[in-house]
Amino acid sequence: MDVSLSAWFVILLAACAANLPFLNNRLLLLVSLKNEIKPFWIRLLELAFWYAVTGVVAYLLEARIGAALLQGWEFYVITGCFFLVLAFPGFVYRYLFKHKGRA
Repeated sequence: MDVSLSAWFVILLAACAANLPFLNNRLLLLVSLKNEIKPFWIRLLELAFWYAVTGVVAYLLEARIGAALLQGWEFYVITGCFFLVLAFPGFVYRYLFKHKGRA
């Protein structure tokens, strides 16, 4: 895979993964919860999980291209903030739009 193509793939994966917790009511897309609506704190934990999955995929792609670089805490803070910005459309859809059937 080309370097540019893999970078765009990771960005697209991050954009999709960041919105997954807000677009469905299943835990990690697999487990149906007893009540129909996931609490916000579970959505945040799921967001952290998808951030880690995206990071692992990005690391594996970088290692496949060449030597993967070690990153400091600054890298994880910046990419975490970027991941939260990518999650904003899903947050807006879930909590700020009015849906039919909900008060």
